[in-house]
Amino acid sequence: MQLAVPGSSEKMMSKAAGSKADHVFLDLEDAVAPKEKVASRRKIIDALKSLDWTGKTRCVRINDLTTQWAYEDIISVVEEAHEHLDTIMLPKARSASDVLFVDTLLSQIEKKLKIERRIGIEVLIEEVEGMLNVEEIAFSTPRLEALIFGMGDYSASQGIDPKVIAGKSGYPGDAWHYGRWKIAVAARAAKIDAIDGPFPDFRDAETYSEECRRGLLLGFVGKWAIHPAQIEPALSVFTPDPAAVAKARRMVEVYAQAEKDGLGAIAMDGEMVDAATVRMVQDILQRADSAGL
Repeated sequence: MQLAVPGSSEKMMSKAAGSKADHVFLDLEDAVAPKEKVASRRKIIDALKSLDWTGKTRCVRINDLTTQWAYEDIISVVEEAHEHLDTIMLPKARSASDVLFVDTLLSQIEKKLKIERRIGIEVLIEEVEGMLNVEEIAFSTPRLEALIFGMGDYSASQGIDPKVIAGKSGYPGDAWHYGRWKIAVAARAAKIDAIDGPFPDFRDAETYSEECRRGLLLGFVGKWAIHPAQIEPALSVFTPDPAAVAKARRMVEVYAQAEKDGLGAIAMDGEMVDAATVRMVQDILQRADSAGL
């Protein structure tokens, strides 16, 4: 799961470093007031370099490319903290060219500083143009690591009633199903991660957990947490059950032996195990490996 942290708050960044989140993005965009954006770059650089981020993916969300801050966000943070940074998060991507701008700028900085470790890119799909172009965005650069569904800005872009994002609209079904489905398909095809976006009411753990479950069912590998209170529910949903992991590993072992014996399928505990079965449980095993299970 991805924990959002305002880059203007040294206190919150310090708490994030000590949290159970496995991915933390330090925010220069929505969580930072315009007059604080430039100063927050320095706070983020200092936090990346001085805090212990062991076991966490370290990410910085820059301002979107229509602003005057975006290019200097990248230059300042990467040139000074590249050894302590894993990914740059690009908000409001509308086309593959937006991603390629970030990719080109990162490449130039890496050449200048002779950086051998490539910094990844994560992209927020939160504009209707981005949703239309999500497939080309997904394949825009090998540097891209994740597509993230940003429901908040997306709802504004499409003119969706704000009640929907709070999960209390009465809409007959999941209002985010189409967007989730399209993003998940694009991410899977490009062999990158699909991450579900924010849920605003951090006190409503029940609805948040249900939103996590809906994303998981469609192939998302994680969800945002906008508050530390959402970390545990997200981890609970996206960390596979040990019993399910054990069963999946046993299925793989049983089928491997069946193949050696010249069999195309074999029964295990009353279930038929074949090549399709083994393929379906690979996602559980991948999530288990990521979680260290």
